[in-house]
Amino acid sequence: MTAHSQTGAATPDVAAAHEKILIVDFGSQVTQLIARRVREDGVYSEIVPFQKAEEAFQAMKPKAVILSGGPASVLDEDAPSAPMSIFTSGVPVLGICYGEQTMAQQLGGTVEAGHHREFGRAAIEITDDCALFDGVWKKGERHDVWMSHGDRVTKLPEGFRGVAKAAGSPISIIADDKRKFYAMQFHPEVVHTPDGAKLIKNFVRKVAGLKGDWTMRAFREEAIEKIRAQVGQGRVICGLSGGVDSAVAAVLIHEAIGDQLTCVFVDHGLLRMAEAETVVDLFRHHYNIPLVHVDASKTFLGELAGVTDPEAKRKIIGKLFIDVFDEEAKKIGGADFLAQGTLYPDVIESVSFTGGPSVTIKSHHNVGGLPARMKMKLVEPLRELFKDEVRALGRELGLPDVFVGRHPFPGPGLAIRCPGEITPEKLDILRQADAIYIEEIRRAGLYDTIWQAFAVLLPVKTVGVMGDGRTYEFVVGLRAVTSTDGMTADFYPFDMKFLAEAATRIINEVKGVNRVVYDVTSKPPGTIEWE
Repeated sequence: MTAHSQTGAATPDVAAAHEKILIVDFGSQVTQLIARRVREDGVYSEIVPFQKAEEAFQAMKPKAVILSGGPASVLDEDAPSAPMSIFTSGVPVLGICYGEQTMAQQLGGTVEAGHHREFGRAAIEITDDCALFDGVWKKGERHDVWMSHGDRVTKLPEGFRGVAKAAGSPISIIADDKRKFYAMQFHPEVVHTPDGAKLIKNFVRKVAGLKGDWTMRAFREEAIEKIRAQVGQGRVICGLSGGVDSAVAAVLIHEAIGDQLTCVFVDHGLLRMAEAETVVDLFRHHYNIPLVHVDASKTFLGELAGVTDPEAKRKIIGKLFIDVFDEEAKKIGGADFLAQGTLYPDVIESVSFTGGPSVTIKSHHNVGGLPARMKMKLVEPLRELFKDEVRALGRELGLPDVFVGRHPFPGPGLAIRCPGEITPEKLDILRQADAIYIEEIRRAGLYDTIWQAFAVLLPVKTVGVMGDGRTYEFVVGLRAVTSTDGMTADFYPFDMKFLAEAATRIINEVKGVNRVVYDVTSKPPGTIEWE
């Protein structure tokens, strides 16, 4: 698992020197949460689709393997399975939901369908002790878990014993202590299983015996060496978006190669209020990093005029960014590399578990590479990190908390917070409403409690009465979510007093708005933003 420089020489893998756990993905929408739980315990983890698991297992040489859940049935023809080499290698294995079923079946057990479907909260009874439960659960206790299955294990493979049962799955957890194989019918990675993170930690630390050597200080040192090896004497331009990811990437790369880096901040006319001033001040005055500020708002807004389809917007914005970076690279005498703040969820979400491109998730991001016409290659020093790890790295690099703790801001900017046609008038209304909303959140002391909050200008107008006149103006939607990883989210439960005050300010102070609504939906992975 090595990267390659422009000359073709191998560059060091940031995770190569660390203990690693391989996560085989069978298509569960919460597989990323497994990786997060493992990394929370200080151990590097990596997700691969099941079709590539054999190759990844041989290359990665992990200390343990986790088999994820998934939507398929092991009873289907051509059902996904884990490489048998994993089970014969001697490394500990943990199976989750579908992972339990394929482990049981592949090792000689029996899985049957149609007995009793379980979806949602369920209670399990611990029928025996095992290493997985050490300090967490004891024989005879009952605990809440989160189930999601139709099939169930009905006959254990040789060497296994059942250690927990539930109404819909008499064999809910299985254990082979000698081979260090454990599996469970429920999902320990989700918060709906209260003790799930502790079970995963027991597997990582006590069953697999890993020390936990994955830290941001180590990552920083190793990433700097990797950047230097990849770039050599080449020149790099880094596209700043105003968000945390690109800012951390830029500071990390500058620490590695100094003035070989030039940052390009593109004002595409879709930024939040005072965004440009904030970014320029931070990089020019605080870090003294060479920065080119490009006002391309007329170009972007011109190309977006009349466009209403959200995917079309994303693709237009992505293409124009590349055009601007290409042009700026020529102006500084050419650049060999383009740096961007690609994160691990970007990489995962851009390739489905069946191996094909997921074109509707990261279509504005160049995760798969740059157009052939460009002479540059990508530098993506954060592509192994989750968002909270990026924040930790930013603090390790000395970025101020006020910047590191900023709510995520998408590359397409306000384009995806303004459904329908984009116009300068609508963007101005949205900026003002968003600024008031965030100001009220900060005033209430809630900003750091919330993962992401933003206003949306809905593509509808409503009739209202303001003073003695009738109005026909826009509706603003407010969204605020809690999350630990930016992959799944739940709405933040504001009290009505806060919402009333925020809505009143927006209606009174922003001309063009006569109604405010609050979004109380939860979101599965990848869909925290509105469009």
